[in-house]
Formats: sequence, structure tokens, C-alpha cells
Amino acid sequence: MTRVPQQYPNPYVRRERDPRAAKRQALLLAGCLVLACGFIYAVRQQILAVDYGYKAEALRREREELLDEQRRLLVAFEESSSPARLEEAGRELGLEARLKEGKEAKRGFVWLARRVEDERARAVKALKLKGVYSTEEQRRRYPNGKLAAHVLGFVGLDARGLAGVEQVYDAALTGESGRLVVDADAKRRAFESVGSDARDGRTLVLTIDQTVQYIVERELAAAMERTQAKSAAAVVLEPHTGEVLALANAPAFDPNDAGSVSPEARRNDALQNIYEPGSTFKIVPFTGALEEKLITPDTRIDCPGSISLPGRVVHDHATGSLTATEALAKSSNVAAIKLGQRLGNERLYEYMRRLGFGAKTGVELPGETAGLVRPVAKWQPGSIGSVPIGHEVGVTPVQMAAAYAAVANDGVRVAPHLVREVRDAEGRTVSRAEPESHRVVSAETARVLRRMMEEVTLKGTARAAQLDGYTAAGKTGTAQKIDPKTRAYSQTKYVASFVGFAPIENPAVVIIVVIDEAVGLHQGGQVAAPVFREIANQVLPYLEVTPDQEPEAKSPATGQLAAAPGAAPVQPTATGAGAPAEDEGAARVASDTSVVAERGDAGVVYAAATERALLMPDLRGRSVRDVARICERLGLELEARGEGRALRQSPEVGAAVASGQTVRIEFGRSD
Repeated sequence: MTRVPQQYPNPYVRRERDPRAAKRQALLLAGCLVLACGFIYAVRQQILAVDYGYKAEALRREREELLDEQRRLLVAFEESSSPARLEEAGRELGLEARLKEGKEAKRGFVWLARRVEDERARAVKALKLKGVYSTEEQRRRYPNGKLAAHVLGFVGLDARGLAGVEQVYDAALTGESGRLVVDADAKRRAFESVGSDARDGRTLVLTIDQTVQYIVERELAAAMERTQAKSAAAVVLEPHTGEVLALANAPAFDPNDAGSVSPEARRNDALQNIYEPGSTFKIVPFTGALEEKLITPDTRIDCPGSISLPGRVVHDHATGSLTATEALAKSSNVAAIKLGQRLGNERLYEYMRRLGFGAKTGVELPGETAGLVRPVAKWQPGSIGSVPIGHEVGVTPVQMAAAYAAVANDGVRVAPHLVREVRDAEGRTVSRAEPESHRVVSAETARVLRRMMEEVTLKGTARAAQLDGYTAAGKTGTAQKIDPKTRAYSQTKYVASFVGFAPIENPAVVIIVVIDEAVGLHQGGQVAAPVFREIANQVLPYLEVTPDQEPEAKSPATGQLAAAPGAAPVQPTATGAGAPAEDEGAARVASDTSVVAERGDAGVVYAAATERALLMPDLRGRSVRDVARICERLGLELEARGEGRALRQSPEVGAAVASGQTVRIEFGRSD
């Protein structure tokens, strides 16, 4: 497990004038324009106008800071300056064209350049040209670079918020300009003044935790490199408060240089990207059926492998008489559709809306979409066979995380939010977040569903989501994308996702990971669940969440099977055996990664085997509990004899075994 620093490095403190910060110069082209008895000239940030014996100056107000939930600085200002006029200045700055444009415009003044580097600004000022002026202005600084860029947003040249929290809270952060009106004589000597003071902006304290955000962004970047995906998004929620601890998209961008990237790169997919969720949406029919007491976890559902619907037949990989828990763990399409049919169109739609689908979450960021949930009146006859398995609907990652957070929070949905409190210029709290909350389902339904979803990670499609020392629950999803050319489902482009929470009895975090168009392995259990695991394994200890189970040797992840120590790794098969496949079929491209779980001086190497066969691992020296869990995760039946540590095993290490085969282990205590 990757070790996490106690705090993400942050050498910055609350904004003060930094004596080391370079005062960048910008040049103002200000022509002396005589207006009857008046003229125009520039001072500091604003233009000072003098006309008919008085002058009026706009007094500067300070745009304020953004802090994370531990009051660590996320955004601040640094001082810069801005010059001035004439051909010499234009040549010095290499902006002759800009100078010509300004002359042709016949304006009283023209910004020749702003935020000019110190050396160039000094060179222009050294010319001491008449009509050349400089003015000091502020520049927004994002000290952590790309960190939380899609949350913070960025500002334009005039410090107006253009994206993210900067845009939504632009007025609060900016404050109000004051005004000073000065009566002056013909020689510009002031003799009387009136005006109002400027008010600095507010400081926002966000719910984002820098360390959690850093972990999420790092793991998303690694997943992008590993899967060669088009994009990825992840959200970490605290389910009891609705606080967003992290919200990230990959690729990311640097808000200090936002203009250098395309609008598409700045798009916040976590709340703007609508996608068909696939099997993660099965939370809706299972939640509704439990709440309406149509099923219990042990209710058996006949899954013959397909189901006939108006106009088509839906096929399933999970077959047989399955309990509701088994059907959820194996992501049975037939079971989900049958539960949807038992609920009926109206009740199914009701639970979709209860869980927040089809409505904006209200998170404080611009551009959030409501997703796509059609009213029942617009459903087709076959919609009851599509909606329960996450087709004919569109969701955003934030919506899906909020829905699972309701289950994690004993059936109470708390609106996700990013701003914890707002402070004035003196540091006093002027407002605190009061997120809306309401009960979605009973606490009993939520608790039962959490235990059912744990089986998804233990025996189902999300074995790769198992954590070190913590129980976990969740659901995988793999959805085919619509091909815009054919308007049919693509056979090569998928959205893979996993959404889950941990620990299951009192979840501390809800995490969703969405991977768009992974190359090769593309199922949620193969590419998204491992990212959940890496994030949760670091975030939970950092948040000081108490482990609820003993850390154990890692079991093989989805698409990986066990091999004896020293055996050469073999690439995964097309089906990714070791965990049940999801509804869209298995991957066709192999991975080149094996996983090693260290144990004493020896290692247990997990890798795939050919022809869907397992290679028997070396279980000697392990406890009964360890052996039982490993066998369970490998799909092997355990016949245990004795107590203590494993002494002998059958089959032998490295022997080929099949899923469901019985293995015999003799245990004993060494003297």
C-alpha cells in the first residue's frame, strides 16, 4: 500500500505581500488627451480622470482567497504591474502591431501589454518616454498548479472568474470598489474630497482536502497511462455531511495558464459529462425492491440466461436460481430486469428520482447537468428492460456518487457541496454550509443493501476493489457508448466505472471512478475498481479511519489468477477469469501486469493462466482464516483439517485447478 504523507506539501500561508515575489510590470499606453479643461492619466490599477476641476478615482478592492477544508491556501494574489506608449515602447515589447492597432482606434489610451516580465518592463521604463505610464495590478496565483483545477477554475485578465468556484462566487470573492471624488484647481491641487471605501472580497473555505485531492489526481493520472483511456473522472464524498473531499478529472490543466488549453480540456466531466451508467444503476431496482419488501437478500430469482422483451431479447452471463445477493454480486441483467418489472414503471421511476437521478445535485460549480431521465409517459414498451440495467438513462459521476452516499448514510441523502464556510476580510465566519437532506429509504433497507453490495467485492465483479484492513462494498458498471456515426452501440468504445464505499458498517467515504474509452481491458471491475482500491487504501488511513478487519495478503484482482512462486507470469485471458464478467462481455486485449503479494521471504505471484485454468498457490504457513479468504476469492471450495497454520495442501503448488474445485488443506501447530 502506498504510504501517504500526513499532509500534502503546502508552503503557502494566508496571503500577505511577498517581498520575494517579482513585481511584474505591465505597460499602459495612455495618450495625453486634452478634453477642454481636463485630461486623462493613469494611476495604480484604475484610470484617474480629471475634468472641469475634479477627479474621480475607483478605489481598489482585494479579491480574496480560497482555502481547503484544513485552511490551507489554494488560491491567492500576487502583485504585478502593467506600461505605455510610443513606438520605442512598442518595439521594446515586440508589440508594434498592437501599437498600430491602438493608434488606428483613436482612443485616449490603449493597453499595450499587461503582466510584462520584469526585465522588459524595466527596459521600457528606462526610456523615460513622455506619455508612458505603468500601473500596479494583481494577478491571481494558483500555488499548487494543476491541483483541483476543475474545482477552483480560473480568472481572466481583469480578475473576473471564468470557471469553477471562481466563477460561481465571483461577486463574493471580488468585493466592492470604493470611489473617491476630489475637487482640484487648474493646477491639479486637491482641496476637497468625498467618497466611499472599498470592501475586500470574502474568503471561501472549501470542503476539498488537498491531500485527498492529490491522491485522487495521482491515481487517475496513473490509470490514464495504464489504460490509455480518453479521459477519467473521480469524486470522493463524505456521505454523512455531503462534503466533497475531492473532485478530479484527467487530463488536468494548470489554471495559471488556462488559456493555453482547449475548452474541452477544461470541461468538468465529473458533473458535465452525461453517460449511460450500465450496471451501477442496478442500485435503483434493488433498492426499490428491498424497500417495497418485494425481496429479501435470500429471495431466489430464476435467471435462465436471457429474457424476452418487446422487440428484443436481453442475454445474461449469470444463470441458474440465484439469491438476490448472488444476482447483485454477479451483476445479473435478467434479475435486475425482473425486479424492475415487479416494481412497475411508476415505482421504478419514483426510486430513480428519490436517489437523485434526473436532477442537478446543486454542487457549487458552473455547468452541472441534470442528466437524462425521461418521464414514464415517454417510455417505450421495452424501456422496462433497459432502465433497470442502466440503459436509456444518463447520469453524471457526481449524481451517482450522491445516490450511493444515501445508501452509505443509512438511507438519508445529503446534498453534495464544496463550500464549507465564507469569511469576511477580518476572518470572521459570515455563513456556513447547511446542505439539504432528506430520507430516501429506510435505514434497514440501506444496511441490508450495503451488506449485499459487499458480496460484489468478495465474490462478484469487483474483487479488485478489496481493501487492506477495511471492508468495502460497491458496484461495477460497463456501458457501451453510442457511435455517433451509426447511432448504435459501439462494439469498441466503453465507459467503465466503479462506485463504492468503506467501511461498510459506518462508511467514511464514497468514491466513484469513471474511465472513458479504455484501450484493451475495459470492464468496470478491471479498470475502475483497482483505482478505487488505490485511492481508498491511501485516503482511509489519512483520514484516521479505524480498520475493521485484519490486513491480509492480496488476492488476485479481476483478470488475474494465482500462480506458484517462481512461475513465469502468463497474460490474462480474454474473459479475465477470477471474477465474473459483466453484462457487456469480457475484454479482448491482454494486460502485461502481474501482481506480487509479499509473504515473509517468499512471494505469491498472481497472474492469469491459459484456458481459464487456475494455478494452485502456495498456501503453506498461512492461517485458517487467510486460506479460507484466498480460496473464496479464487472460487475454490476449501476442505480444512486441523487448526493452526497450513502444513500440507492438495493439489500441490502450481497444479492446475478449476473454479469450484475442492482443495484440501491440513493445518497444525509447530512446537
